[in-house]
Amino acid sequence: MTIHWCGTGLSSGPGLRRLIETGLPVVVWNRTVAHARDMVGDLTRDIRPYALDALTAALQPGDIAISMLPADQHVAIARACLARGANFVSSSYIAPEMRALDGDFRAAGLVSQNEIGLDPGIDHLMAHDLVTRYRNSRVYSPGNALSFTSYCGGIPKHPNDFRYKFSWAPAGVLKALRSPSRSVRDFAELRVARPWDAITAYDAPLPRPESFEVYPNRDSYPFIADYRFDPAWKVKEFVRGTIRLNGWTEAWTPIFRTVEALEGAPAAEIDAKLTAMANDLLKTNAYAPGEPDRVVLFVSLKAERDGRAIFHETWAMDAWGDARSSAMARLVSTPVSWAVEAVAAGEIPPGVHSAPHDPTLVARWLGEVARLAQYLERVDHLV
Repeated sequence: MTIHWCGTGLSSGPGLRRLIETGLPVVVWNRTVAHARDMVGDLTRDIRPYALDALTAALQPGDIAISMLPADQHVAIARACLARGANFVSSSYIAPEMRALDGDFRAAGLVSQNEIGLDPGIDHLMAHDLVTRYRNSRVYSPGNALSFTSYCGGIPKHPNDFRYKFSWAPAGVLKALRSPSRSVRDFAELRVARPWDAITAYDAPLPRPESFEVYPNRDSYPFIADYRFDPAWKVKEFVRGTIRLNGWTEAWTPIFRTVEALEGAPAAEIDAKLTAMANDLLKTNAYAPGEPDRVVLFVSLKAERDGRAIFHETWAMDAWGDARSSAMARLVSTPVSWAVEAVAAGEIPPGVHSAPHDPTLVARWLGEVARLAQYLERVDHLV
């Protein structure tokens, strides 16, 4: 079995280095070989220029291909894996085209393991843990009203006037501002066209009190089933969202207006404008060498009966860059390496999957998260 790691961008280093250091056979693929050498050249010489046809030709039955490339390239690599009898791993969300391959992967006895980075990834593990704990609690009842929130974000450890610094592809950050969201608020569907239309305050359960700005992100509805909520449960609130420093809304208002002004423009024009704007912003809002970034993640489940909370727990995580790596790179790529090991060990069943809900893997990997973050706690708000 050979592991083929494709892409050595900002969030790849720690997980890739970890896999190579375990002694597993790893081939590193990247469009710019020199960049890959800068990242892992001290550990391996097997670094190749990435091209889909070259990767496909190299794949052998039982191999594992990891895509840390842009999301629009995952499905093509997954299809190459199917054609060559190999498995697939990615930290990204499962696109509809990837979901459509589930039957093919199952029939071939192969795995497509997705959504196993930070968000999505570690947040899924926390959600699965909380739902299991609630189901097993003495207060569990199908009649309870449930509120679930999950907020994650990369923020500067030392705040700047812009209230943000880019720890991943800057164009992707701006393009995400154009994405509508769907969530549950007060037992009803909440649709929001743009993030700035639904920004609220969030008080985080950290050792010292800290408040943030949060907003819904993408479509939360599919995760109600993914997190094993019973269809009969009464869902009062369910939102997966993004967290930002206080003051972010004010600092970014000119950007919001620019994005609004692009409504109705051709897609190519929008992409070009946002990419150019992102590159300009990166010049003044990039992390300096050695400057620590910060990642915060809060996943909460509350059950109420007769208007009173009877179960309320939150996984709270705070991590920042240190001598090991940036927090973002560490928390995105290291879980990917765990997934590769689990696929190699036969711990993931065939098919297209998001982060596992198996209690053994959830407990093991959350234990490992504690080694990656400077703070990790499951807070019981009712104690």
